[in-house]
Amino acid sequence: MKAEVLYSKLGGRTFGNRRKPERMKKMIERIVSGGQTGADRAALDFAIEHGLKHGGWCPKGRRAEDGWIPSRYELKETQTISYVQRTEWNVRDSDGTVIFTLMTALTGGSKTADLARKQRKPCLHLSAGGTGDAVEELRTFIRSNGIKVLNVAGSRASKEPGVGNFVIDVLSRVLVGK
Repeated sequence: MKAEVLYSKLGGRTFGNRRKPERMKKMIERIVSGGQTGADRAALDFAIEHGLKHGGWCPKGRRAEDGWIPSRYELKETQTISYVQRTEWNVRDSDGTVIFTLMTALTGGSKTADLARKQRKPCLHLSAGGTGDAVEELRTFIRSNGIKVLNVAGSRASKEPGVGNFVIDVLSRVLVGK
């Protein structure tokens, strides 16, 4: 199964087959995420390690499945403890969303995809279990939708252990060529 573009802006342009990773890194100005374990934290850790701006919204009290979200993540708290509000605001404040999972079925990120559709924001589902090239799919998604602020969402660590490694691998190959 190829990566599934859940929603994309009409009239998006693709600029050739390949773009050098360092140019892709310059395209992405900021990575946002909700700070949950798994895909969210992996994206934030990647941004910190590679000197990219990061941020996003998290629930009041910095709530996550493992307790509270560490302060090294530059996240703002919403007014409620609702994960949905955090997700909605991260979709709203980004140019597009990528949802990472290990399995091909979209479960934990389905609310995120629904919110992206509702807000008419580009959204891409990448699955480690798919047969498509996740790296090229994300490159194309970023280019064709002019993504500068990328919202990264996906599975929690408790639901899909190892999803963080998938996130870091794909982001590294797309943004820094590793």
